Amino acid sequence: MKFKELFEFIISQGITQDPRGPKAVRELLVDNAEKYAKLSGKEKGRFDTDKLTNPYADSRILNGSGNEEVKTILFGIDIETSEMLLANTLNAAGRKIDLVITHHPEGKAYATFSQVIGMQADILNKFGVPLNVSESLTSTREKEVARRVLSANHTRAVDAALLLGIPFMSAHTVADNHVVSYLQKLFDESKPKNLDAVVDLLLDISEYKYADSIGAGPIIINGLPENRTGKIFVDMTGGTEGSKDLIEKLSQAGVGTMVCMHMSEDHYKNAQKHHINVVIAGHISSDNLGINLMLDAVEKKFGKIETVECSGFKRFRRS
Repeated sequence: MKFKELFEFIISQGITQDPRGPKAVRELLVDNAEKYAKLSGKEKGRFDTDKLTNPYADSRILNGSGNEEVKTILFGIDIETSEMLLANTLNAAGRKIDLVITHHPEGKAYATFSQVIGMQADILNKFGVPLNVSESLTSTREKEVARRVLSANHTRAVDAALLLGIPFMSAHTVADNHVVSYLQKLFDESKPKNLDAVVDLLLDISEYKYADSIGAGPIIINGLPENRTGKIFVDMTGGTEGSKDLIEKLSQAGVGTMVCMHMSEDHYKNAQKHHINVVIAGHISSDNLGINLMLDAVEKKFGKIETVECSGFKRFRRS
C-alpha cells in the first residue's frame, strides 16, 4: 500500500469511530471548506488546508511524499529522535522500516493538537451537559492547552526524520476514537453492576491484562469496588483532559462513573467532591487498545502488515 492510502484510510476510520458520529464530523469538514472559500488570497495562504479533509489536527503526515510503499511500520506510543535513530539502525542492519508512526503527536501535529479539544463539547453534550456549558468550558481549556504548548520545541523528531529520510506520521485522536467507541459499547451492552465488574471487564481485554502483568493494570481511584456504577462515561478522546469544572456538570447530568486513561490531581479532587466514581483503565494500555483496533481495520483493508513494536507499543490482533 502507498503511505498516502494508509494515512487517508486511518483518518476515515477515525471519523467512523468518532463519538460525535460521522455525520457531525463530515459537517465540520464542510464548514471548514466554506470558511476557506470565503478567505482572501493572503488568508488562504495561512489556512491549514489539512482541515479540508482531516478533522484531527494531531494526526498528520509529518515527513514523506505519500507515494512511498509501506510494508513494515515501526510504531511507538512516543517517537523522539532516539526512536528515529533506532529506525535508522534497523534499516542499516537490513530490517527495512518503511514508515514510522507515533501515537502522541510531534511537529505541527503537536503544535496544533489543542484544536481537537473542541470535540469534547459535543461528546459531553451527548452525556447530558448543556451545549452552552460544555462549549464555554471546553473553549477555556483549549486556550489553556494552546498556551502551554507555545514554549515546546516540537520539531525535534520531525527534524530527525527529515535528516534520515524516514517517512513519519502521527495517529493520535484517530486511535483514541477507537478505544472510546470500543469501551463505551462494551459497558453500554454489558451494564456492569459495580466498579469491580468494570475492572473485571477491562482485565478480559488483552492490552489491560498485559498491563496488569507488569504492574500498570486498571485501578479504582475513587469509589469502593462494590459501588454501583450508574451511567458510565468513557473519557479517552479529544486531545487531552477537559476542564476540571466539567466534572461537576457531568455529575449533575447523571454520570455516576468515569472510565479514563489517566486523571490529574485537580480532576481527581473534583470527582471526589462531586461523588463520581473513577476507574483508571491505564494510559499506555488504552493507547495500545486504540492503536490495535485501528491497525486491525488497516489489515482488514490492506492485508497483514509487519509492525515493529517500540516505545510502549505492543501489538495484539483480534480476529
